[in-house]
Amino acid sequence: MAGVWVFKDGVLRLENPGDCQGSNARRKVLVHLPSNEVITSYSVLAGKLSSLGWERYYDDPDLLQFHKRSTVHLISLPRDFSKFKSIHMYDIVVKNRNEFEVRDS
Repeated sequence: MAGVWVFKDGVLRLENPGDCQGSNARRKVLVHLPSNEVITSYSVLAGKLSSLGWERYYDDPDLLQFHKRSTVHLISLPRDFSKFKSIHMYDIVVKNRNEFEVRDS
């Protein structure tokens, strides 16, 4: 995680965290490996996850959640695709080995 640790008023805080901070930082993209397609929206991602056996949960209105019956895994994503960050991408990669990859854009 990029950022600067600042000690102020007795509290240590990370300022400007995130994977897109700074002029040299590169934006990450999630790539579906079998099709070599960059995931550009949740509708595209939902289709890919559905074909892998993931089912959509509708319990939390603030999140997009997917569960795979054969596992205990749950993928939780922010509802707004613009807030879809590399940490969410890596979560998908770990839970779907050989299907997705995170790359620099």
